[in-house]
Amino acid sequence: MSNTQSNIPTKKTIYLIRHGETDFNRQGIVQGSGVDSDLNELGRAQAEAFFQSYQNVNFDKVYTSALKRTHQSVHKFIEAGIPWEQHSGLNEISWGIREGRVPNDIDNEYYKVLIESWVTGGVDMAAEGGESPLQVLERQKPAIETILSRPHEETVLVAMHGRAMRIILTMLLDKPLHEMDTFEHSNLCLYKLIYDYETKSFFAELECDTTHLFGL
Repeated sequence: MSNTQSNIPTKKTIYLIRHGETDFNRQGIVQGSGVDSDLNELGRAQAEAFFQSYQNVNFDKVYTSALKRTHQSVHKFIEAGIPWEQHSGLNEISWGIREGRVPNDIDNEYYKVLIESWVTGGVDMAAEGGESPLQVLERQKPAIETILSRPHEETVLVAMHGRAMRIILTMLLDKPLHEMDTFEHSNLCLYKLIYDYETKSFFAELECDTTHLFGL
């Protein structure tokens, strides 16, 4: 084996976070991929708290979705000069025609029935005017393939969204897609994932960790 080959890392660490809070989150309004909202005051404080806890990690790259709430959640790392790429494949699921609407009983019942159908295996059922979990998973695959194709980026930070995280975690941790709701999430939570290039498998070192937010 050449020196070049032997120097290729055998593991990659992915710090996978959900974006910080937005006013839509606080009000219980579904954002999806069609509402490109900003972090609110608490969301910005969450982003700062995460940065203070993890600024000394030697991240080789930052990956985000194309939506600015993920950009704002990691902007201190980007400002520090860490290379950054955004991928629309990491965007939140499209919830369709109900995105951005003030919560009401009819919409709440619609979402309840839709998610129940996903949990019972109907992962190809799309939100009206939006996407299904299966469609989201398919658009996530090229982004993950890109990230994994770069073994010299040994440690990366990936900022995403709640439902999209649940979906991608089923793929990374080899779970059935209909079990996505077993993965908890909250604003600026962290999943720390280790990928082994030899076994081509992930394991979770941290799941939905929020210890960096305890001071808020």
